[in-house]
Parts: sequence; structure tokens; C-alpha cells
Amino acid sequence: MMQKKSKFLWNVFPIFLIASAAFLLTGCPAEVSKTTGWDYNNPEMGNFEVIPHQVQEAGPGLVFIEGGNFLMGRTKDDVMSDWNNIPRRVTVSSFFMDETELRNVDYLEYLHWTSRIYGDALPEKYRNALPDTLVWRDPLAYNEPYVENYLRHPAFKDYPVVGVSWVQASEYAKWRTDRVNELILVEEGYLDFRTDEEGIENHFTTDRYLHGQDIAGDIAEAIEDGTRRARWEDGLMLPRYRLPTEAEWEYAALGLRGSTVDEQVRNRRMYPWEGSHLRSQSRRTEGEFLANFQRGPGDLSGIAGYPNPGGDITMPVYSFEPNDFGLYNMAGNVNEWVKDVYRPLSHEAVADFRPFRGNIFQTPELDPDGNPVFDEDGRIMMTPLDDVDEENDQRPDDHRMGDFVSHRDGDDQSAIAEGVNVYAEGQTRISDEIRVFKGGSWKDRAYWLSPGTRRFLHQESATNDIGFRCAMDLIGPRQNN
Repeated sequence: MMQKKSKFLWNVFPIFLIASAAFLLTGCPAEVSKTTGWDYNNPEMGNFEVIPHQVQEAGPGLVFIEGGNFLMGRTKDDVMSDWNNIPRRVTVSSFFMDETELRNVDYLEYLHWTSRIYGDALPEKYRNALPDTLVWRDPLAYNEPYVENYLRHPAFKDYPVVGVSWVQASEYAKWRTDRVNELILVEEGYLDFRTDEEGIENHFTTDRYLHGQDIAGDIAEAIEDGTRRARWEDGLMLPRYRLPTEAEWEYAALGLRGSTVDEQVRNRRMYPWEGSHLRSQSRRTEGEFLANFQRGPGDLSGIAGYPNPGGDITMPVYSFEPNDFGLYNMAGNVNEWVKDVYRPLSHEAVADFRPFRGNIFQTPELDPDGNPVFDEDGRIMMTPLDDVDEENDQRPDDHRMGDFVSHRDGDDQSAIAEGVNVYAEGQTRISDEIRVFKGGSWKDRAYWLSPGTRRFLHQESATNDIGFRCAMDLIGPRQNN
């Protein structure tokens, strides 16, 4: 018996050595193909790499939102008579979303990096990223202290950034993706940590790194033991930060996770919390408002001695209790940009799964040698495909969709985008540059706190009551929390 056991160990020992060598060289265990019998991750057998799947971690600032189906659209009377949010059941897959609105300090970090990298070479990059602080000006109010201090003074560092257009918010999300992935590669040993690197020649972007461009701090080429650059297939880097779709934002805001019994929604929520009340029903905070909004004409903060909700303008992003997904201020404080192009009848013509309006399908631009062309920001230049669905009006050369009324709270038309044609009675031309925003704000009435409500504005516009938060795709499965 001992002789047979020794012979068995002698036969498997070489296999063990090969597997161990494969693991040491690649960091991956040697698995066997179920279709060919060849080893994965084995240098002696072709070294076809198969990376074990790791559950995707939430990126900095994000929380996990478990997907599901929900009834998207109006939950209150359509007092604006828009008929643009007719209820429809849709399914949203799991994703990640920022815990709070982006703060002033978060955006100032972006401005600092932009100034340091682009400097005098491309000063317009910094200027284009600057929020419009003049959004605080009102011809009939004294708001100059906010014009001068709201963005940069440390007293407001934890307040939501405003004065940012949809375009600026989207550019911030691209920048954030690159900074997060850069730090991941530094921590994994693929890049040197170089805080003094300035200039636009070889700063890190995810696109440039994955396509073999020169990157400051890249150390893979200098290692003689065969170490290569990280690849997307390694699963180290995170997907893009982006604006959430309208469906994702509304689903996350409702937070139905805490309102279900045996896979049945007990009641359809009107707000991101249970019930139809605007004040807290819990003993600890009973009677206090659950969001920062305008209570009535001229009443934005309550009276002295009873400062609830407590803010005459915006408030720090952690001022109120989170919803059942752990998200703060999904009602009130500031409205938030979402990714979608506005169409009045989106809810009648939308996909059941991951609904979104605004696709322009693109393909990378290639040079004569077949290599991607990069722009001055270090990102691959894209060009729209020719076979985009004309029925959904997404062709880049045909944006017009007819005239519709742009409804803002009250009769203030100052928020209509500069450059957007204004017609009689406040009508605007709806185009692919008109984007949806949701959530209600510090100067909105309670009606707009319902996640099902929706409004729109030109993507280049900015106001003192619109901010944003980012989302990120979940790639692959994730265990339920």
C-alpha cells in the first residue's frame, strides 16, 4: 500500500511543480480546459490565461444598488399637465451609485488637477471646467456672498456643487474614471506613484494605458521577468464613472428594498421614504422635515428657533437620513442631472430592460495603420455609426423633434438655456441637447421631491439648484447583500 502511494506521489509531483510555477508566474491557479484538456495559465502549454472572477468592489464614493423591476413614472397628480411620466414597469439591473451629491471639495480637486496638468499649454481646459458662480445672482436679491464664497470657501466644502452643466458633469465623470484606475494600477505595482508629473504629454488615461500609449510612471517595460502591462481582461480596473440613467436614478431614489414583503411591494412610494408625509414619523426625529425644500412662498428655512429643514439654500450632503439603499438627498437639496435626452413620450416608447433615451452608437476613429486616434485629453476619438435607428431620432444630423413647453417651478424662465430658441409662452425646441434632471431642490416645492417627476434643460445650462452624482456599471454577478 505504501509503495502504491509513493508511486502516486511521484507521478503527480511534476504536475504539482508545473502548476506551482504557473501560479507563481501568472498569479493564477492552473485550471484545465473542459473542452481540450490543456492547462490554463501554464507556460508549458501555451500559457492561455484565465483570470478568476473577483466580485467587483464599489469604487470610491459608490454604494451598491441591487437591481429589480419597478413601476417607473408618476406617483402624484400631474399638476403640470405634462403627461411626460406615464407609469410603466421596467427592469433595472444592479449597478453602483454615489452615496451623496458631488460636493464642492470633490469638484475643486478636479479643478486643481486640470490646472496642474494642462497649465499654460491649454488654459481653456481649466476655464471650461469652472462652474458658473454667477448662477447665484438675482436682480432682486442680495446673493453676492454666494457668488464669491459658495464654491471655494471651506465653510461650503461639504455642500453640493452647483453651477455645473450636464456637459461639465459628464467630463468630470471621465476624469474621475482615470484617476481611480490610475491609483489602482499604482497600488497593484503597474505604475510608479508620481505626484509631480505635469504636462499633457503622457499623463494617465484609461484609454491610453489600455492601448499601449506612453504613460508617466509605467514600469512594466523595465521589469525583466516578463511582467506586462495590466489588461482590461485582468479585471483590475473599474468601469467608467458616468451619469446615471433616468431609470436608474428613479429606481435608486425610491429605495423599494425596504418596502417589500415576499417579493411584493407593500405600497408604491411617493417619496424616497415610507408614507406620504414630508415630516419624520420616528420618535427620535418626529416632526422634522425629511428633505431640504421650499415649504411655501418665501419660506425656505423655517423660523428662528425652529430651523427645520435648516437650510435657506443648499445643505451639507449628509444632513438627512439616507434611503433604504443608503443614498442621501435623493429628494431635495439640489436637483440632479441624469444621462437621458428628454422626450415627452419616453415612457411610452422605452425598452423594458435598462431603459435609456439618448443612444448615439459610435465606433473608434482609426489612423491609416488601424490604430485608435486619441484626442488632446488622451481619450479615443469616436465617430457615430451610420446605421443608427432613425425611428428613435438619434441620428446626429437630425435633432429636431418639435416644440414643447419647458416647465420650471413658477413662471421663472431665466433657467431656459442660453442659445436655445425661445418661443411664445415659454416653448423651447426639444433636441438631443436637452437633458433630464430630477429630484427637487432647496427652492422647489414638495411636488418635485417625488422621484417620478422630471424636468429638462439644455445640456450647456447651469443653475444654482442643479448638481449631480455619478453611477457605475456592475460587470458580472454580485452576491446579494
